[in-house]
Amino acid sequence: MTGTTGTLVLAGTPIGDVADAPPRLAAELETADVVAAEDTRRLRRLTQALGIHTTGRVVSYFEGNETARTPELVEALLGGARVLLVTDAGMPSVSDPGYRLVAAAVEKDIKVTAVPGPSAVLTALALSALPVDRFCFEGFLPRKAGERLGKLREVAGERRTMVFFEAPHRLDDTLAAMAEVFGADRRAAVCRELTKTYEEVKRGPLGELAVWAAEGVRGEITVVVEGAADSGAEELDAEELVRRVQVREEAGERRKEAIAAVAASAGLPKREVFDAVVAAKNAARTGPAEGKGLS
Repeated sequence: MTGTTGTLVLAGTPIGDVADAPPRLAAELETADVVAAEDTRRLRRLTQALGIHTTGRVVSYFEGNETARTPELVEALLGGARVLLVTDAGMPSVSDPGYRLVAAAVEKDIKVTAVPGPSAVLTALALSALPVDRFCFEGFLPRKAGERLGKLREVAGERRTMVFFEAPHRLDDTLAAMAEVFGADRRAAVCRELTKTYEEVKRGPLGELAVWAAEGVRGEITVVVEGAADSGAEELDAEELVRRVQVREEAGERRKEAIAAVAASAGLPKREVFDAVVAAKNAARTGPAEGKGLS
């Protein structure tokens, strides 16, 4: 180490096939002063597969200790250390530890660079056969069914191709929820075990994929879903918007969720539906009761 500020290196690691490791990864692992790894055991297996040895200090850096360990790593960087950050697979910070350390390093004017590597997000997009000119990454959906539905309703009108991560034991429920919110005919692709021996990409409408997943799916999962259509939004007046919200509320949905769902299905901003509901409610309070407002 030198007396100058060090460098934080974010290094991508293979998502399956070790042969995909970039040559620079091996060099950085061998020469870094500190290697911060999401799982030190996986790091050991990776270095063994690459036929190399780390010479620097190895520390764990995962979700459970990320907040506490970040100041320690920043201190090492300020002391001139070259700190290498690796996660279990793919790029740090992408649904993995890293963001806090990068933000803290930038705040201290510490240089941050990267060793680009494999990415499940980009690999799945390329294999999905869905439009990739514009896309968004949504990460993992909430585990609880109600929260998951709420999140899906929020993005139901998203026109860009969407990428999600999911655990195999929740895949069937997630695809069923997507079919319910996005429509059973919305195209999607389930990418399983990318670059590994049992790699599989299952493409089709969400409804069919939900039936397929009900039989059980194993491995690391990335789901790619087609964005909402650019055209075809219904021309609905305020009265019809309010009526549709009422129908959903009577079926048991909370008003906020009902408004979000109606807005998504009509291709309208949630604010427009909300304003229509509020106007109808106010009219019911002040004007003649015609049975058209929300009580």
